[in-house]
Parts: sequence; C-alpha cells; structure tokens
Amino acid sequence: MSHLLISAAHKSSGKTTISIGLCAAFKQQGVAVQPFKKGPDYIDPMWLGRAADRACHNLDFHVSSRTAIKDTFAQRMQDMDLGIIEGNKGLYDGLDLDGSNSNAALATLLNAPVVLVIDARGMTRGIAPLILGYQSFEPDIHIGGVILNHVGGYRHEEKLRRVIEHYTDAAVLGAVHQNSKLEIVERHLGLMPSSEADKRDEIIQHITHAVTEQVDLDKVIQLAGTAPKITSTAPVIKTSSNDPKIRIGIAQDAAFGFYYAGDLEQFEQAGVELVPFNTLTDKTLPDVDGLFIGGGFPETQMAALEKNQSLRQSIYNFIESGGPAYAECGGLMYLTRSLSWQGKQYEMVGVIPTDCIMCDRPQGRGYVRLHQTPNAPWGKLPKTLKDIAAHEFHYSKLENLGKDIKFAYEVLRGTGIDGHHDGIIYKNLLASYIHLRDTDRYHWVEGFVTHVRNHLASKK
Repeated sequence: MSHLLISAAHKSSGKTTISIGLCAAFKQQGVAVQPFKKGPDYIDPMWLGRAADRACHNLDFHVSSRTAIKDTFAQRMQDMDLGIIEGNKGLYDGLDLDGSNSNAALATLLNAPVVLVIDARGMTRGIAPLILGYQSFEPDIHIGGVILNHVGGYRHEEKLRRVIEHYTDAAVLGAVHQNSKLEIVERHLGLMPSSEADKRDEIIQHITHAVTEQVDLDKVIQLAGTAPKITSTAPVIKTSSNDPKIRIGIAQDAAFGFYYAGDLEQFEQAGVELVPFNTLTDKTLPDVDGLFIGGGFPETQMAALEKNQSLRQSIYNFIESGGPAYAECGGLMYLTRSLSWQGKQYEMVGVIPTDCIMCDRPQGRGYVRLHQTPNAPWGKLPKTLKDIAAHEFHYSKLENLGKDIKFAYEVLRGTGIDGHHDGIIYKNLLASYIHLRDTDRYHWVEGFVTHVRNHLASKK
C-alpha cells in the first residue's frame, strides 16, 4: 500500500497542479492511483479524480474521527497500487495551536511520507532555511523530498539544486518550470471546476507532460513504498439496502456539481437510485421521489437558469406539492426568488421567499458547528452527537427574508444565513448554506433517505 502526502510551505504553491500531474503520470504508466484530498473541498477532488480516472475521497478531521479517516483510507486503498493525498494550505497549518488537525497530523496518522512542494519564484539561497525549518519543526514528520515549482529556467533550477545539496539533506524529486499552460483558471471559490473547464483534458495533458519530464517518478514511487500498510477495523460495507429502491433526482451540470463521492456512495448503500438532471437544458424533472441540489456556481449560469423556465416551474411544483428536497449553498441560491450579481438580476425557482445577492467578499467561510432545532425534518440526532460539524463557503447572502421562516439549525460556529440560523424549512424542503459530510459522526444521507421514504409511505 504505497502512499504519500503532497503538501507545501503555504497555500497557492502549486501542490494541486503537482498532485494532478502525479496522478495522471502514474496512471499512464499503468499504476492504479487512488487520490485523496485533505479537508473540505469539492473542486480539487474533481481535478484529481479526472486525472486518476477514479473518484477522489476527502479526509477531514473536523467531520470524521481519526479511526474513520484511517478506515476510509484503508478501504479505498484496497487493490490500489498508490495513494496520493493532496494536503490543504501549508504542511503545519491548521485550526488548533497544537496542529492536531494539520496536514502534518494527517501524515502522522497515516504514516505517510511527505513531499513538500515549494514555490521557488524569486528564491535561491533562501530556500535552504525554509527546508531546514520545516524539517526541524516537527522532527517526527518524514519529509521525504521536495518538488520545486514555478522554477524560472534551467539556470535557476541549477542554483536551487546546488543550494539544497550544500545546506540540507533533502532530496530534490523534481523541478517544474514556470509554464502558463499548466495554470488552471481561478475564481472566487478557488480553481474552476473540471466540469466547467473547456480545455480540461488538454490542461491535464500539459500538466502530465511537465511532471513526467521534470519530476523523477521512480524516486517518488520509491518514497511512497516506504509507507507502512494501513489496515481497516471497520466491517465490510454492505452492497446495498434491503429496502425498495427509491429515485432521487440530483442536479449535475455547469451550475451544480459540489458533491462528495463518499456521500453519493452512501445513497447507493441506502437503496437509492440517483437520477441526474440538468438545470440548464432539461425541460422537466425526471420521475423521482426526492431532490438533491448541491452547491456550485449558479451565479455564473444565471441567464441560462432563468431562461429554463419550464424546469424552474417543475421544481417549484415538486416542492410546493410536498416533495422531499434538500439543497446546499448553490442549491439554496437557486431556490430563492432572484439571484443578483454584477448589477444584473435574474429570476430563480422562487419557492423560498427571499432574494439572493452576490457580494465581493465571502459572507461565510470555514468550518461550522450547528445545533439542530426541533423543526429539523430528518429526525433526532444520536444521543452521542451534541452538534453537527460541517463547513460553508459562500459569497452570497439572503435579503428580504420572510418573518415566518422556520430554521433547522442554530449556528454555534460560523455564519449560516443570518449569523445565528441556517437551514430554511419549507414543507418538505431543507435548504441551507452549510455543506454536510456523511461520516461516522453524522450520517445525514440516512436521515434524508428516511425522510423521503416516510413521505412516500404517508401517501399510500
């Protein structure tokens, strides 16, 4: 079970680009690569999954226990040749002073050697104290080598290699030169999703070529091979539910695509057939028992969303007639009366009596904790769970919200809708800014599916 963790000195060093290139390069060699992403993220896993041709899974201390993280990792690594874990932020960055939820903590938990990606722009001799500091800060962390990124050319590379060899014992695993063809367009929530990038596969191809030519892949996989095998203590996952199949429509298109691979698998385990529909082109909803509209970038597709009036009416009728539905962030925005951005306003579904406004700065960002109110439609939480851990990242806010709104959550940490509440409830709809993750701490998929089944039973 060879595996390693790709981290950096700080965010925006290019570790996603390097991770994409490694996944694709090893896949080209016939290596079965399983990608992972540390922390809450939808966009990077889309790119990593595309590069590896295998769904990327998230490993997050905030929403999962350490045991569950190890189990998830071990289960996903079965029959795999190589696990590539992309970190978030810098190697030692995290919420807590002791670094208990940092990338370094994840490397320790999974006994993963670390590859440190260093943005080398403007650096020569100064790279030595940077590497020495990272090696000495937590001596138990095995930094197995560095990959230099954004290198200015062969003369720059040679200077960096001489400095590193003279002052440190760090192995240089590669030096990727500055190249505009390797850049992925960024927008306000991070990288552009791979589902939207017109030249997605061409970009991955350029990255793969650069990594193959400028990174010593043999040394990388040798380093990964030093990691010990991680075993799972969890029981084998059952293949499916014994309950009758139900159909839940899921919005998947350029406007909506933020879904965790593990959560989608949980729907399957619960006996659900997920039925994709396109909010931009489909004229009516498919024949479904429930709806799931995840996050995304509806603001970039406002005109097309408004233009598809027949589907908006179909969704409105489904929810208005009591159809069970769940919407997260972008999905919430879509269900409001209108969405405004950059001086333009477009009509949305209109089932939630409020208007959505895009702002220049984040209105809610980071990890959240929620207390479930008695209004929550998915039943009581387990007695062992005092609050719900989740995350949010939205540049929009709601205005002209009706006075009689019922909320599913009190916000203990985070912003939510108004700083104190989140989770608008309307009939059998729950719509919120927060993003849930189905883990050992909170199996939200089971709650939603039970809600859908109960609704079906009440109609008989």
